Amino acid sequence: MELLKNFTGDKETLGKCEQFFLELMKVPRIESKFRIFAFKIQFQTQIRDVRKNLLTVASACEELRGSEKLKVIMKNILLIGNTLNEGTPRGQAVGFRLDSILKLVETRATSSRTTLMHFLCKNVRIYLHDLSNDVWSCIWGQKIVQGKSPELLDFHEDLVSLEAASKLQLKALAEEQQAVVKGLEKVEQELTASESDGPVSDVFRKTLKEFLDDSGADVRALSALYADVGRSADALSLYFGEDPAKYPFEQVASTLLTFVGLFRKAHEENLKQIEAQRKKALKEAEKEASQDRTPVKLKDGNFFLSRRPLPAMQIFRRLDCRQMHDFLGDISCLQDKSCFRFVAKSCIEVLVHEPCLERAKYAVCSPDQLK
Repeated sequence: MELLKNFTGDKETLGKCEQFFLELMKVPRIESKFRIFAFKIQFQTQIRDVRKNLLTVASACEELRGSEKLKVIMKNILLIGNTLNEGTPRGQAVGFRLDSILKLVETRATSSRTTLMHFLCKNVRIYLHDLSNDVWSCIWGQKIVQGKSPELLDFHEDLVSLEAASKLQLKALAEEQQAVVKGLEKVEQELTASESDGPVSDVFRKTLKEFLDDSGADVRALSALYADVGRSADALSLYFGEDPAKYPFEQVASTLLTFVGLFRKAHEENLKQIEAQRKKALKEAEKEASQDRTPVKLKDGNFFLSRRPLPAMQIFRRLDCRQMHDFLGDISCLQDKSCFRFVAKSCIEVLVHEPCLERAKYAVCSPDQLK
């Protein structure tokens, strides 16, 4: 268009494209109008994207403040810290800096493999909130057993928006929101300026008026949403005992997301260690049982019982329900009833942990036989 400004020749000698631009140049402030049209085309997409990101931040704030499981995890961290610092001025702390939760992986036991994070995953103090009485009760010693984790270990499932929110910057969202507001202000300015354009801008003015009527409410709603999210973000920092000016939402989200990753990793390592220990114990039990054994005749074969009895969970867990039934049935005929009572009680010890064998207990012995 700059090249055509000073053109004074015959328009017919120009191509259709050049002729079109010559006509556009007759419209007052054509470049400004182009920018207005570009803003109008992108408006709904911008509004939708900014709103979506703001709602993600709002959801993350709500999930973090509303997670009872995360609250319990934090109580456990405070308990561990006070226990380690018992007898010192730091042993009666009522809180801790949020950054310190990442240091749980830095404090190790005598075994370099075990950290405080592993301990936190293994030993969970569960606080059960009685809403009717507004009191807290606690149960100590919920542990990971044979790959089955306590309910608290899935606390990350309460924080479904955390990862997405950690990638957002409130400052960037503020700039995007302000860009929409300023864009709408320019639309209003151009509408006012076009009043003196004459008939050439009649359709343009009509289009802008309709756009302003529809978009004004959207921009006001977006501004209100941004203000609400900003307050929620500041409240989240305060919730964790931090100053919003020094420890803003972005830092809170990043710290907690890192903590979730470290916690889950420690939990997985605990499960692998437990499985390795189980296999090792089973292998040692089988080796010990094979060194010195006395056969006891069963209906469908020989079962070897060590003269140095192994723990019941290592011996009787190898029997299925029918084998347990046959075995107890055979030894109930022994003259030495003390032997029967010892073995039956050992079986029942297994039955507590193996419910699928429960029927075998009642099928072969009565409570009187176990006295």
